[in-house]
Amino acid sequence: MIFAKIDYINLLPFYIFIKKELKNAQFKQSINYHKDFPSNINKRFKQRKIDAAFISSIESKRGNFYRLDIGIVAKGEIRSVLVKKDSNFKEDSHSATSNILAKKLKIDGEVIIGDKALKRFCNEPDRYIDLAKEWESRYRLPFVFARLCVNKNHNFYKKLSKRFLSKKIYIPQYILKNYSKKRDIPTKEINEYLKLVNYELSSKEIISLKRFLR
Repeated sequence: MIFAKIDYINLLPFYIFIKKELKNAQFKQSINYHKDFPSNINKRFKQRKIDAAFISSIESKRGNFYRLDIGIVAKGEIRSVLVKKDSNFKEDSHSATSNILAKKLKIDGEVIIGDKALKRFCNEPDRYIDLAKEWESRYRLPFVFARLCVNKNHNFYKKLSKRFLSKKIYIPQYILKNYSKKRDIPTKEINEYLKLVNYELSSKEIISLKRFLR
């Protein structure tokens, strides 16, 4: 089984869960081996080179694959999907959904996503527009950035997702400190950021996703 990993902080709880809960060493090794940016993972998934991954919402719309009710959801603001104020429009090459979201919201400027965006927000929050916050303020709905999609072994990933959503994940301090050092983001900011992220797609999230995909 090949699962592709987006190595962003917003999915850290999921990977902690995998490491703790699964005994299959080969599966855990494959996750670290197949590590890439969202836009590249989207392409590889559509080419069926990987079995499962968190796919950008815009890319989850069509295709002969399973879509599970788990994803990357902003409860309100998100701090890691931004548009820089007073700048010319520029897409983030690592993203698909975020670039289109900025256009749909008619927000002009440089789009920045991921941990690099979170770092910038922590340093200078007033210089950026939070796209998830803007979506929520307009539609009163949480924004769905990605959805877990599966080409093979649907039942395995369905059961795995349910187990993950049913658990409260504790992130060890040494892992937080490691991410903090690598990404140059304080552990306090990482903890605050993770409180903004939800993973379950229930009725409001599905409504929001359908609105965006229309």
